[in-house]
Amino acid sequence: MADHHSNALGQPIGAPLGDWQPPAWPAHEALCGAWAQLEPLSADRHAAALFAAYAEDVDGRNWTYLPYGPFSDVDAFSAWVRANTRAPDPQFYAVRERRTERVLGVASFLRIAPEAGTIEVGHIHFAPAAQRTPVSTDAMYLMMAHVFAAGFRRYEWKCDALNQASCAAAARLGFRFEGTWRQATHYKSRNRDTAWFAVVDRDWPALDAAYRRWLHPDNFDAEGRQRQALSALTAISPPEAETTP
Repeated sequence: MADHHSNALGQPIGAPLGDWQPPAWPAHEALCGAWAQLEPLSADRHAAALFAAYAEDVDGRNWTYLPYGPFSDVDAFSAWVRANTRAPDPQFYAVRERRTERVLGVASFLRIAPEAGTIEVGHIHFAPAAQRTPVSTDAMYLMMAHVFAAGFRRYEWKCDALNQASCAAAARLGFRFEGTWRQATHYKSRNRDTAWFAVVDRDWPALDAAYRRWLHPDNFDAEGRQRQALSALTAISPPEAETTP
C-alpha cells in the first residue's frame, strides 16, 4: 500500500513529491544492452525482417491478443508500420538480437504523460526466436531503465485479462498486479477486460539489481540455459517502503 500523510484537518493525503519535476518527453533513440539493441522502428529498415521473423509463428497465435494482424503479406505489414510510426505516441522500437543482428520483435512506449510522470509499455510482440530468451528480457529492461532514468514515476503494463502469457510475463518482470477493468475496451469484435500492472520509481532500484544479476553472462551455462530464474529475483524485491515525513 502506498504511504500517506495527514493534513492539518487530520485527513489522510498522499506523500509530498519533494523536488520531483515532470520529465521531458522520452528521447526516441537507440538503446543498447548486453543481448538486445532497440532501434526506432522504421518500415524501410525493419518491416521485411520482422515479417519474416513473425512468419515462424505458423499458426498465428502471437497475434491473438493484439488489436491488429496477422497481415497477409509484407506490403500490408509495411503499410501498418508506416501508419503507426508517424506520431510521437506510441513511440515504437524494433528489437534486434545483438549476437545474430536479426530483428526479432517490437515494443513501444504509449500513453506518454510526462506531466503525470506516467508511461506505458505496450504493442509487445516477439517472434518465436526471441521468446523465452535473454533478448526479450533485455529489451524490457532497457525500456524500463530508460524511463526511470528520464524521471518518470510510474511504468504501466496493460493486457487482456485472458492473456495468461502476458499476465505471467508482467509478474516475472516485476510488475505488480493492480486490478482488472471490466469491459475496458473491445477489439477484433470481442470484449476486453483489461488487467493492470505497474512498476513505480520506488520499486526500480531493487528491480534494476535483479535484472542486472539475471542478464549477467555468468547466469547462463554454455548452452544458454539460465542458472537462476528472473522470477526468483524479482519475487524477493522488497515491498514499497514507507516514506517518512
